[in-house]
Amino acid sequence: MKGISKKRVFVTGATQGIGRAIAERFLEEGASVLLTDVVNESVINETVDSLEDRFPGLAFGKRVDVTDEKQVIAAFEHVKDVLGGCDILIYNAGINRQNPSHLFTANDFDKVLAVNLRGAFLCSREALKLFLDQGSGIILNTSSNHETNPKPEFLAYSVSKGGLGNLTRTLALEYSDRGIRVNAVAPGATITPLNASWKDDPVIRKRVEGHIPLGRSATAEEIAGVFAFLASDDASYITGQTLYVDGGLTLHTDFKNNWSS
Repeated sequence: MKGISKKRVFVTGATQGIGRAIAERFLEEGASVLLTDVVNESVINETVDSLEDRFPGLAFGKRVDVTDEKQVIAAFEHVKDVLGGCDILIYNAGINRQNPSHLFTANDFDKVLAVNLRGAFLCSREALKLFLDQGSGIILNTSSNHETNPKPEFLAYSVSKGGLGNLTRTLALEYSDRGIRVNAVAPGATITPLNASWKDDPVIRKRVEGHIPLGRSATAEEIAGVFAFLASDDASYITGQTLYVDGGLTLHTDFKNNWSS
């Protein structure tokens, strides 16, 4: 991809799944990457060590709780120390809690919004400070097809991703004349550890994939490729958009047959 080599990239939720695939894809493109996550430091160090042979001197790690304002501020000071700055923020951290809405606890609601939305705000704010000083920058958020498609029992997750879509568009508009682009990628069903409850069960997986027009789940690498495109010079005229990468799931499979007429 044009324009990614030598870029300095900050990735949250980077030790597994889509985040890990994103980090690897940007390393393959010649970028230097700070991988952050809330897991134990030993896991982060093991992840970075596993990348060192293929990408010597390009991968770094730091434990960051994105819900903690002080830790986020410190992490962006750290990225200046280890990478010399930041050109691209990829906000990929996310969690989910599931329950009927009338039984959803305030604690679970707050936890989901703290990671999925408040964390995105905190990281974006700190990244913007760096971007404004250098006159350019890119923010890419991991959203979901539930940004626009509601799902029963996913109240907090859907609300957080709807808010993330609005955050994306608001920042894109506000900073569009200062060399900063902001977009989001909305994956559908993707093969990651987070989806172990269905990806490893042939019966449930078949049911899940039966709702996808392309008939299969995505790989994390396919999602990572879209992030690379949006960060590249080929996407230099794209801002304020959520790109749905869901195998056609948002086409509403029920309308494939012309029952409505």
